[in-house]
Amino acid sequence: MNPFILMALIFTLGLGTTITFASTHWLLAWMGLEINTMAILPLMAQQHHPRAVEATTKYFLTQATAAAMILFASATNAFISGEWEIQHMTHPLPTTATTMALALKIGLAPLHFWLPEVLQGLTLTTGLILSTWQKLAPFALILQTPSTNSNLMVMLGLFSTLVGGWGGLNQTQLRKILAYSSIAHLGWMVLILQFNTHLTMLALLTYFVMTFSAFMLLKINNATTIQSLSMTWAKTPTLTALAPLIMLSLGGLPPLTGFTPKWLILQELTKQELPTIATLAALTALLSLYFYLRICYALTLTISPNTPTSLAPWRPLAHRMSLPLATSTTMTIMLLPLTPTALALLTT
Repeated sequence: MNPFILMALIFTLGLGTTITFASTHWLLAWMGLEINTMAILPLMAQQHHPRAVEATTKYFLTQATAAAMILFASATNAFISGEWEIQHMTHPLPTTATTMALALKIGLAPLHFWLPEVLQGLTLTTGLILSTWQKLAPFALILQTPSTNSNLMVMLGLFSTLVGGWGGLNQTQLRKILAYSSIAHLGWMVLILQFNTHLTMLALLTYFVMTFSAFMLLKINNATTIQSLSMTWAKTPTLTALAPLIMLSLGGLPPLTGFTPKWLILQELTKQELPTIATLAALTALLSLYFYLRICYALTLTISPNTPTSLAPWRPLAHRMSLPLATSTTMTIMLLPLTPTALALLTT
């Protein structure tokens, strides 16, 4: 792709998200979401591969449906109350419709079916943008929308953690595994949203850091299936040694960074006298942990000779992404001791 066109598309992506961040009016927020969607479509279809075109079409149809639902809900709210402000959405009908539309936009279960299929058809770089940056604008609207039904958010969160763990169990494609990982992490964020928005933001930021490390790890090793991970030790032995820590951090094991949001969310749910929901959320995290352990097994306990269809790349290649990956990997593994500092920064 022409670098000037690429720069314009990335700038437009940022512009759409910024418009949604800054808006208090539903039409302006909807416009920002649409700009965001239109800017990423050329990035998704730039390969001109049938799978990429299929993923782009699915993404466009899904996002257009969600945007139409948001427009319908905001117009209904304006008809009922005479207000277009995001904060003044009080009637349960438009509030519930908006919540479900935003859940469809970010891929919360049971509206998650498009996400694994779309992510599977994209390059790892575009998949990283879809898994991180594209979540920001809808999440900003979810945080601003005054929800009248906390049970809906809790059920969406619990169902997402369950589907995110269950769906990834039998996958061999790494992009689909990361898609289900995204669904599970979003479920944890939405689960605590009604009770403590600071923990939602903390979970979102740690998810971004861990997902960036995971996608960059796969991109550098050019790995898209679990089987191809058995060859990574020959390309990047140091990174392969650190890769299980990245995966276990995504799974939420102590003493890694990914344990921080799960620990604090379970603690907050217990404080809110919701021990059953906290127990169910902790049990669903075990499902996710299983497929992260499968990836760790392929990385560390399977060595050549084996029977992959690809040739073993014996010579390590030089990579440009070493500094960002080193920074994000360090943050993915070692930020647990800074939990009090992070909470203090988020609450002030």
